[in-house]
Amino acid sequence: MSSHRSRASKITEEQLNDLILKLQTLLPQLNQGSNSRVSVSRVLKETCNHIRRLQREVDDLSDRLSQLLASVDTDGVEAEILRNLLQQ
Repeated sequence: MSSHRSRASKITEEQLNDLILKLQTLLPQLNQGSNSRVSVSRVLKETCNHIRRLQREVDDLSDRLSQLLASVDTDGVEAEILRNLLQQ
């Protein structure tokens, strides 16, 4: 950490460990019911991998939604149902 940072902005090792543990619980591949600790590097790697997978899933769902919207009559009942679902 930079020596220019104030003491108040520094994070303690305990706080960092708590944050890593919380992050680990959010990752499905590391949260298999076991309470064992995983290395910090593995938690961070799995976090990056999980975020990439989520980004790909969002992109895929967005593409599928675009295709669906392109195939629907914009004045029909199906379009109205889709609009209502998207506004929720």
